[in-house]
Amino acid sequence: MPSGRVEEHHSKSAERARWSIERGLHDPSAFRAALLSVPPADRDAWLDVVLGLDALYDDGPELPPGGVPYLPCPVDVLLRMVDEAAVGPTDVFIDVGSGPGRAAVLVHLLTGAATIGLEVQSALVFAAREVASRLHLAHVPRIQGDAAELAAFMTIGSVFFLYCPFSGPRLAKVLDDIEPIARTRMLRICCVDLPLPARPWLTPEPAGSGDLVIYRSTLHL
Repeated sequence: MPSGRVEEHHSKSAERARWSIERGLHDPSAFRAALLSVPPADRDAWLDVVLGLDALYDDGPELPPGGVPYLPCPVDVLLRMVDEAAVGPTDVFIDVGSGPGRAAVLVHLLTGAATIGLEVQSALVFAAREVASRLHLAHVPRIQGDAAELAAFMTIGSVFFLYCPFSGPRLAKVLDDIEPIARTRMLRICCVDLPLPARPWLTPEPAGSGDLVIYRSTLHL
């Protein structure tokens, strides 16, 4: 376990949080309070203790041309995204390029939302499934495959999260594939360090800040 990377009392709070999750005693409000009690600079390490993640993941041969190597999204950005996009327990959160499941699991633990991770690299999918199994989380499935091809099938999604998974034609394809879903409900598309190509059915939130921009769809109106 990576507990040596955080101060002892914060490590113990992470271990208590993991104990509660494993036994089905998880409370999102208590979890959020425990996370916010950790200094911002230590929150990523704290989450890794909770999830039991202690590895740097090398990108494998499945990473397609135009795909971006895995990088974990900072916890504080995810906290802002949850708040600004108003992610709640009735949402279905789709993580496009989910890596070992870190962002999707954190969103589930903070909000109770069901989450689905799309990831092309088998080693990262395996790691994500290990996290879900270890914590006995039933509502955070991982689907292995090219997210640029799978996004169209995420018809139950209400929040789509993109942390630089790809750009160019692959990103344009994902947006075009999501458009029919936006005709059925209002979607939130949350992007970190990723400007989206213009689409008439997507409107950025005016309060968007540099690294995080949240777009809302208008086709359902």
